[in-house]
Amino acid sequence: MKEIDYTHYFDWAATAPFDTEILRESLESSFEAWGNPSSIYKAGTNAKAALNSAREVCAKVLGVDSKTVFFTSGGTESDHIPLLAMMNRPEKGTILLSSIEHPAFREQCNVLSHQGFNVVKINPDSNGIITPEAVTAAMTDDTMFITVMAVNNETGAVNDVTAIAKAIKEKSQGKRKPKFHVDFVQGLGKIPVILKNTDIDSAAFSAHKIGGPRGIGVLYLANSQSIEPFLKGGGQEQNIRSGTENVFGASAFSKCMQKYAITKDNPEASVRFEKQKDYTAEFIEKLSTISKCHIIPESRKDRSFADSHFSPWVLQAAFDKIPGQVMVRALDAKGFYISTGSACSSNKNSRPILEAMNVPPSQRETAVRFSFGALTTKEAMDNLFNAVKEVCETFK
Repeated sequence: MKEIDYTHYFDWAATAPFDTEILRESLESSFEAWGNPSSIYKAGTNAKAALNSAREVCAKVLGVDSKTVFFTSGGTESDHIPLLAMMNRPEKGTILLSSIEHPAFREQCNVLSHQGFNVVKINPDSNGIITPEAVTAAMTDDTMFITVMAVNNETGAVNDVTAIAKAIKEKSQGKRKPKFHVDFVQGLGKIPVILKNTDIDSAAFSAHKIGGPRGIGVLYLANSQSIEPFLKGGGQEQNIRSGTENVFGASAFSKCMQKYAITKDNPEASVRFEKQKDYTAEFIEKLSTISKCHIIPESRKDRSFADSHFSPWVLQAAFDKIPGQVMVRALDAKGFYISTGSACSSNKNSRPILEAMNVPPSQRETAVRFSFGALTTKEAMDNLFNAVKEVCETFK
């Protein structure tokens, strides 16, 4: 197999390059676990054992009970299962979502609004951060479901979802607490994941963001008995997610979690996390020397604030009079890969996340996203800066 050079790849938020060693190992092991996990003969029970072994690994990494971990087809389905469960409720109340959510939530909530649900968006502050106060201020007596992502996929803003979950519980004293869901897709491997002893009801994860295969995700459900899935079928995954299980994908995802998740049991990932903070802080400093450049939000220039409120793996910046798509193509011509934002909405001109942050239209049109990963080096980021500077000089 031809070795691929990822040196100048800076779109890790869209997808991470495959960890080929893990994928090969998982594929080979899946040949032995080839049966249907629902079958009761040996080939089936072998597959079931492999699936549950992967589940145990994921649960250990996430610090939760294995009974709360469910395999899905990816981040979108892991987001949709708890959301669509609301459709089984006899009443139709209010769904709160932050204005900075991924299209997986934004678009599905638009559908639910046409089904009679009252969908209300929670706006971020000027830094693109959703505060606990903003969430509780939006809550009403009929609020059924609340979702706030852990790490924004365009700006890297980190939301304190543990504090938000606690605030929701406190606001709900004496009333039925709404379900609180967290999209952790951009958080896994990027910030420490804390689920144990929190008031988070559900969380979504995706393998391809940390070197795993596409088409496999994990859904954490603190209490699976409390939801009734909208989609029914063969009853796999404790009736939460029907469909024949992806044993290869589950195995690969579990190994990627072990390798890349930032936990106290994985010092290598933690060290890499701290290094990336340094790399990104220096990159921001250098970009700030370009007169055309605007870091979004501006507060990222203050490292004492940025280190605790933003993921160092994602950065948004705008360049005067250079449309985002033009910057992407100009850097592509130089061998560097970046994006204008979420790959899932790259064919759309609107930038709803930047709009919610009240970023001026001129900056929304010229904004691009730089995102980094486990293979990103300081030298590569220096090369990226030089390339960006050359493009800016070309468009004087």
